[in-house]
Amino acid sequence: MAGRERSSRQQRPWSVYRANTFELSSEMIGLALAGNSQDPDEPVLEFSVACTDLVTPALERKPNSFVAVSCTTPPQAFWTKHAQTEIIEGTNNPIFLSSIAFFQDSYINQQTQLKLSVYDVKDRSQGTMYLLGSALFPVKELLQERNHRLHLNLRSAENLHVGSIGVAAWQMEEKRDQRTPMARLPDTVHGRTVLPVDESLTESMGVRAKYASLCRDPLLTSVFGGTMSRMYRFPTTDGNHLRILEQMAESVLSLNIPRQYVKMLLEEDAARVCELEELGELSPCWENLRRQIVAQYQNLILTYQETLSDLNDYRGPSFKASNLKAERKLEFMPTNLHVQRMRVQDESCFDHTYDVVTIGAPAAHCQGFKSSGLRKLIVKFEEAKKHSALSSSQSIVFIPQDIVRAKEIIAHINTLKTQVSYYAERLSRAAKDRSANGLERTLAILADKTRQLVTVCDCKLLASAIQALNAARPDYIASKASPSADSEQVVLRNDQDTLLATWSGSNSRSSLHVDWHEEEWEKVWLNVDKSLECIIQRVDKLLQKERRPSVGSQDSVQSDQSAGGGSTASKKGNGRTRAFWINPGCAEPLPSPSSSPSPPSLSSPPPPTSPSSSSMLALTPACPPSPDQDPYGSPSLEETFPGEWSEALYPLLTTLTECVAMMSDKAKKSMVFLLMQDSAPTIAMDLTLQYRRDVVFCQTLTALICGFIIKLRNCLRDDGFLRQLYTIGLLAQFESLLSTYGEELAMLEDMSVGIMDLRNVTFKVTQAMSASAPDMLPVITGNRDGFSVRIPLPGTMFDALPREIQNGMLLRVQPVLFNVGINEQQTLAEKFGDTSLQEIINLESLARLNSYYEQFKEVLPEDCLPRSRSQTCLPELLRFLGQNVHARKNKNVDILWQAAEICRRLNGVRFTSCKSAKDRTAMSVTLEQCLILQHEHGMAPQVFTQALDCMRSEGCRRENTMKNVGCRKYAFNSLQLKAFPKHYRPPDGTFGKVET
Repeated sequence: MAGRERSSRQQRPWSVYRANTFELSSEMIGLALAGNSQDPDEPVLEFSVACTDLVTPALERKPNSFVAVSCTTPPQAFWTKHAQTEIIEGTNNPIFLSSIAFFQDSYINQQTQLKLSVYDVKDRSQGTMYLLGSALFPVKELLQERNHRLHLNLRSAENLHVGSIGVAAWQMEEKRDQRTPMARLPDTVHGRTVLPVDESLTESMGVRAKYASLCRDPLLTSVFGGTMSRMYRFPTTDGNHLRILEQMAESVLSLNIPRQYVKMLLEEDAARVCELEELGELSPCWENLRRQIVAQYQNLILTYQETLSDLNDYRGPSFKASNLKAERKLEFMPTNLHVQRMRVQDESCFDHTYDVVTIGAPAAHCQGFKSSGLRKLIVKFEEAKKHSALSSSQSIVFIPQDIVRAKEIIAHINTLKTQVSYYAERLSRAAKDRSANGLERTLAILADKTRQLVTVCDCKLLASAIQALNAARPDYIASKASPSADSEQVVLRNDQDTLLATWSGSNSRSSLHVDWHEEEWEKVWLNVDKSLECIIQRVDKLLQKERRPSVGSQDSVQSDQSAGGGSTASKKGNGRTRAFWINPGCAEPLPSPSSSPSPPSLSSPPPPTSPSSSSMLALTPACPPSPDQDPYGSPSLEETFPGEWSEALYPLLTTLTECVAMMSDKAKKSMVFLLMQDSAPTIAMDLTLQYRRDVVFCQTLTALICGFIIKLRNCLRDDGFLRQLYTIGLLAQFESLLSTYGEELAMLEDMSVGIMDLRNVTFKVTQAMSASAPDMLPVITGNRDGFSVRIPLPGTMFDALPREIQNGMLLRVQPVLFNVGINEQQTLAEKFGDTSLQEIINLESLARLNSYYEQFKEVLPEDCLPRSRSQTCLPELLRFLGQNVHARKNKNVDILWQAAEICRRLNGVRFTSCKSAKDRTAMSVTLEQCLILQHEHGMAPQVFTQALDCMRSEGCRRENTMKNVGCRKYAFNSLQLKAFPKHYRPPDGTFGKVET
């Protein structure tokens, strides 16, 4: 076994080692063994062990042996177990693949004594073993020996010779050009070649293209922590050895992202309640509905407040253990989220890094699975909504497209209104500074944003919704007869406790033509457009006077006269020759016997006051009615103040912003009312479903952000990947090992919806404000309709990015999910249950994966992709994957292997999940590591099974079980494992009945 867990290890008293810390640097690192003070991932001492001629009491039986390594450093008087190797069965001459590593926090020096104890395991499943023999040596002896190799005799407790043990330290030479050529490396210890450790492993990590240290890199250390490390040396087919560093780290984002996310949900739902409250007075029937909806939202808000308080009060580790996955207070946190890393150095002396994010299946464990998962719940909700629409007494039933459009309109209005106000202020500032270039540039942007807003507001859905909201007011009377109505009034009664409005009079409802209220709404947005035109023409005049100061004032008057031309944004043709100002300063409508909010007659004379000071809603001509009067009834301001551009533009800008505010407010309220009508019949079911979806999405989003950060950091100088990232987005491939039986079927439903919701996530990379860890944590913005994640990078890293990403381009995500159940419950599903969900998910993801590759081929060259030693090209791999997905073969794990390889070769990010990310996930990631070593790095096939067992018995994933449930055993039993595919079974002695 390699190094031990460095974060949770019980450290020895600092007083004992305070002086020895300096000896470590000067004596051990100075001897240039496998360590370097600049790289904390490198051990200061690494050695391998092998035994020969082991003797057991029963001579006819060959031992199942492993070596345990203990250490003690004077003046310490007791031994501390440091590491152990894997168990090798049935041989007197075992050669162990896991090496023993002491990292920089191991506090050893030349006086440290090491004890190698060889054990014979009689029964792995029961854990019965006995000490075969042991040997002692000081570190100084190994360091000073010429070839850094020792051959020691093993002595039993009775002081009998029971065999020998060889120790070979892995050596690093100081300079690359002094390295012994490969042809001159016949030296072996018990058949194992001793290779010098390449200096490239310890170069400055800031300039490496493919590797960044989890323990030192400023970006990664701000996100990841608690790193465990293990080291191995595996032989290759050509007689060399692979040097493997396996690491596992947890992430502070497990808590940080849920805190941000729940806070955003809280603010979004509170804003929704405010929007409902701001609709104003409604008739009794609508008021009752509004109260019911607000009450439901307030209950949800209370839940989010409690959750946020619990998350803020949490003081535990930065990951949620698998035995807490159903903990109510932590349900937004992902279960057992870790990054699993394998760093390989092969005979080419170059690092290759492979990362997988492991996470317990994103699911609403706290809410249970009796009512099935999200996929079925969404179907049930849609059916309930259709049923309520058919049986509803509402006079208007909205189609789903209307609801989507209404949400889009609200989002566009919120964004564009803010932008119009911002650029209006910028224009005013440019006018004050008399900056002609600034004036022109800002005006162009202001005009574009304003016209976008007008275009959004010019739609029949908005006009209809505005009329519906007006009709929902108490005792509403359509006091303005429609063009086709006779003198009899058409009255909409809202004083009855019913949603079915009744029309009085001889005319039917159809006689009230929609053209009437469309015209009223058109006047609102048309005047915004007209006010913009007046600003444009006023700016043109100011710039003309600036460029031609000798031109007389007569030109200005003529220019003013021409300002009343047609609106450029009017979509109703050129027949409309006159638009009207709707005074935005009015807080209350004109009083009328019917309490109508309708505007006064178009023939009413305009009030003498300006729009900003008026208290009455009025329509006034939008453009100057006479050559000597501006739109506000005052003399031309640039004539009165020829030197003050800001004075000339201020009234016009004020009117524009106020008209925009009134139009936006009216439009937004109408859309809120439309959404209220749509959600009312199923609001309780809607919010219950939304809460479950929020929980699942938060867990999935946290994992995605971890994967994005580590992938971006590792590929910071990979131009091909970066180009692919901003061109077609990041491929995120999720592997799931859930069964399609019982509760795990509902978990898979939750997980599949959460992963597909990631399509609404975009990333934006920015430069961090400082190099401190808090300033490099990601920040989430947006709402449920779309989230943007801002990733801050230190300045030196940000400067390495292409210009497109530096300029703030939004980076998309393409998520895919492949699931293959492998446990005994999947056997039941295949024989007695239903595997259709798994088939559907795999088919959907296959289509998305093919689509992603087609996009890649259309716009990017093949050299953007990483190189592979595989003889199978990507199109062939995709074809094989398609064949396996369509084959409907039981427990077809080839799907998982092929999907993972395709993901790696497409520069994607890998995620692996099972119920708790502890047991089946451990089998999967260790298998993936060994497959990579064999296919990409030439690991000898005869040691494949031994290497796999080595990683599972002494690697990081074994420690993951300890972190989660306090026991170093996988939660399997012998009967379960008979149902597992062969390559997913752990070695004997590593599993047992423990908590999951």
